[in-house]
Amino acid sequence: MADFDLAIIGGGLNGVSLARDAAGRGLRVILFEQGDLGGAASSATPRLIHGDLSVLERRGFWRVRRALAERRTWLRIAPHLVRPMRFVVPAHSDERPPWLLRAGLFLYDSLASRSGLPRSKTLDITHHPVGNALRRPFGTAFDYSDCVVDDSRLVVLTALDAAERGAAIRTGARCVRADRTDVWRLAVVDRGHRRTITTRALANTSGAWTPLVAETVLRQPQPAMAATQMSQIIVPRLFESDNVYVFQNSDGRLIFASPFERDFTLIGTVTRDFTGDPAIVAMAGSDVSYLCEAASRYFRERIAPVDVVRTVSGVNLRPASVRGGDGATLFHARRRKAPLLTMFGGDVTTSRLRAERAVTKLTPFYPMSPPWTAGAALPGGDFAWNRFDTAVDLARERWRFLSEAQAQRLVAAYGSRLPAVLGDAKTRDDLGPAFGPELTGAEVRYLMSREWARFPEDVLWRRSKLGLTMPAADRDALAAFMADVNDSSRTS
Repeated sequence: MADFDLAIIGGGLNGVSLARDAAGRGLRVILFEQGDLGGAASSATPRLIHGDLSVLERRGFWRVRRALAERRTWLRIAPHLVRPMRFVVPAHSDERPPWLLRAGLFLYDSLASRSGLPRSKTLDITHHPVGNALRRPFGTAFDYSDCVVDDSRLVVLTALDAAERGAAIRTGARCVRADRTDVWRLAVVDRGHRRTITTRALANTSGAWTPLVAETVLRQPQPAMAATQMSQIIVPRLFESDNVYVFQNSDGRLIFASPFERDFTLIGTVTRDFTGDPAIVAMAGSDVSYLCEAASRYFRERIAPVDVVRTVSGVNLRPASVRGGDGATLFHARRRKAPLLTMFGGDVTTSRLRAERAVTKLTPFYPMSPPWTAGAALPGGDFAWNRFDTAVDLARERWRFLSEAQAQRLVAAYGSRLPAVLGDAKTRDDLGPAFGPELTGAEVRYLMSREWARFPEDVLWRRSKLGLTMPAADRDALAAFMADVNDSSRTS
């Protein structure tokens, strides 16, 4: 008998979504990630849960409708991570005419029937707060409902849910060889120790490394794939209103400017074909300038490359014959050969549905329960999406030392599981050493013991974005603290 029913190579959003779905259906699951969960493209997305207006413009009506249905699902199962916002499209005289924008948003609303979110409307932004940050003479804009998401925490909490349903999650573990007979026999280097496991089915969800894993580890042929680099820039906060701007650029692309971690604005996305090592991906200076220029067409405050605090880039895959799209799921099985799933590309919005359909492909090979993930909340998400502010108020009542901003960050990260992080603390000192104005020893210990954080980067850039504001001295103190915790755990 094999050790597992399904082994997964790669801990990005596709991999952890597969692990969650399969574990919840009763399969014995193990996932191997050579670095940190969501350490590559899954932490470099546009951070949107949406139907995608650009797809609507290309008449992808069914695809938009499906994505908007998933948007509704995400609001239900992850209300702490997925937040509804109003998206504002200023009408530019050189771009799409207002009647076309109005008609498109009317159709968008119709495809999102029963969403519970406000419908689109026309704004006179000469007398509306959303116009304060914009250049003149913009007088009309259209706003509509969509959602933003914390992409990297979505990966981690999906993995956490998979683990709580029985999946084994191994970070710092690399599969170096896979031999295929009626089962898969895997050689894995797990934090320096070599081990061998067997599994009835294998999934390659290693993101931009999918072709390399297929060639060197699985030794299996793969269809032609193309790599695309996605990049965004982070600049100091450009506007006070709590909305996302959607700007029409002169080349027809849509550029988003979103509030980011209170004090910053995220601007993106620009894409380009990518060749090279996906572990070494950097944003080109021309792409930085492109986003700065695109945003400067609209904002009063001109944005220059010197204003960029950080760039965010990742590499995604698609079938070579397809531009854009939902990614791909390939399934291969034949007589006396264990099944192989290959899953790559796609967006955040439809990731849950892709995983559900992929796991369903295994039903002829062993019994499992029916699909379930659309109705089960992610860890901490067992409250209604319109009760987020109430959850923040309740947190401040229980832990009175929290500021409004601190409570919002913590509820957005942990939801109803915040007591597991803060416990019965009465003062901030009860939470251990402080690293910067927000991070505490108690939170770091929780992230290390429950969410697979091993290094400061795991905490500062994926389980939070506190790396944007943490001073160097506090980063050094954090590294020393985490090293001490690791040493203690090894000797206990």
